[in-house]
Amino acid sequence: MKRPHKILAALLATFSFAVALPAHAAFPEKPIRLVIGFPAGGPLDQHARLLTERLQAVLGQPIVIDYKSGAGGTVGAQDVMKAPADGYTLMLANTGVMVINPALYSKLPYQTTRDFTPIARTAMQPLALLVNPKVPANNLKEFMDYARTRPGQVNYGSAGNGGISHLVPEMFKSETGLFMVHIPYRGSAPAFTDLMGGQVQFMAESIPQAATYHKQGKVKALAVTSRERNPALPDTPTVIESGIKGFEVVGFYGFLAPAGLPKDVTAKLSDAFRQVMATPEIRNRMVTQGADPAFLGSDDFLKFLNAEMPRWADAVKKSGARMD
Repeated sequence: MKRPHKILAALLATFSFAVALPAHAAFPEKPIRLVIGFPAGGPLDQHARLLTERLQAVLGQPIVIDYKSGAGGTVGAQDVMKAPADGYTLMLANTGVMVINPALYSKLPYQTTRDFTPIARTAMQPLALLVNPKVPANNLKEFMDYARTRPGQVNYGSAGNGGISHLVPEMFKSETGLFMVHIPYRGSAPAFTDLMGGQVQFMAESIPQAATYHKQGKVKALAVTSRERNPALPDTPTVIESGIKGFEVVGFYGFLAPAGLPKDVTAKLSDAFRQVMATPEIRNRMVTQGADPAFLGSDDFLKFLNAEMPRWADAVKKSGARMD
């Protein structure tokens, strides 16, 4: 029979070993829920599906996509904000959700850097500046000359007030001094339909859709908003090449978790995304979807968000857009 002091010593040793190991040492031990604040089938959904198969292999657990659409991604963000900070609930968000909404909504239920832990930025997504084929302009300079002689007569469409397709043309107007009239739609599809039909003459749209209809001759792509030309529109110059110095405006995709995520779990998730993004097949397929692979780890993603928020807040203020 063991003496009491030896039994106590053994128990203390066992307890000390257990305490030394964090509760999440084996993370992940179960499926991970990935929240997207928009309906299935959209650009964010495509981006998620591109990455999750490889991500599941790296993490060794299934990833289940959960669509929580509404209020420009706000519903999904609020769902994630309230979830346990254990790494089993993530969010895939974009520029609108993370840096535009805070300036657009006066009563937004979340604050980007207070309520979320940045995990990884995975892509940047430039836009194309488009015109209806009947507009007598084959490059951006010609369009600017055309619009300048018709102040208030050129309309531009967007997917809705305060979205990136609204704010990018507003930034363009601010840089050029052009006077164009904003026509907001409920989504990009009806706006694009009216662009092709001539009801609006100008629009900023994501590369995949823009490239498809440009190649079909249904719209003309005059410029892309990234610093370098996009492989999907190799013959279309950048706005900078077209004579507007420093004009680089691109959206982003990134993954976040609830605030307070343990640092080791944050590091493991961030590194998993780094591994996925280093895969040539993933990078090539991402480019075909119109996004530029642009990985940032957790700390750098946070710095990026802090830099982007005032820039887009200024664009929202100048546009006069509010969503309350």
